[in-house]
Amino acid sequence: MPEHLTPVTLAGHGIHLVPLARDHVAALQDAVDDGDVGALAYVSVPPRAGMAAWVEHALEMREAGRELPFAILAGDRVVGSTRFYDIDLSVPTLAIGYTFHAASVWRTHVNTAGKRLLMGHAFDTLGAQSVHFHTSHLNLRSQAAIERLGARKDGILRAHKRHKDGSLRDTHVYSILAAEWPTIRARLDARLTAG
Repeated sequence: MPEHLTPVTLAGHGIHLVPLARDHVAALQDAVDDGDVGALAYVSVPPRAGMAAWVEHALEMREAGRELPFAILAGDRVVGSTRFYDIDLSVPTLAIGYTFHAASVWRTHVNTAGKRLLMGHAFDTLGAQSVHFHTSHLNLRSQAAIERLGARKDGILRAHKRHKDGSLRDTHVYSILAAEWPTIRARLDARLTAG
């Protein structure tokens, strides 16, 4: 296994996941303004004013080999961001998260397609043994989306972190194992093809 994950572009199902770059900041600011996503206290997404620092931190984490962030493109438009984090290549295992989308693409194929591309890369290319997802107890939309993917809820880390507003967050933890991936991949592909 490599020491660090290499930035890569992933494409399919009508979207592209491209390596996050500083020139995505303005488009990501527009994406968080679409639905005022950055104002939600329970997501790890900044408002418009904090986006440049958020992107800079993500790039620093990429350089340190700790994360692999992407911008999400639907057509030519940047509609959000996502990343691999909690990467342990000795297993290998990783988490998918820090995901947000402009509200105008909620309830479309974009989230499912993005997760399909990320999990395909993790399991089929990197040989991951597991992929994890973490979300706030308040983020019911995220919990439902993760469960629709076919992830199993492993448990809840109580009082695990703080939300942006300082309130305590219980983190709901989900996973998909390599042995479960072929069935989940087939179901996601069927959903995206029908979709």
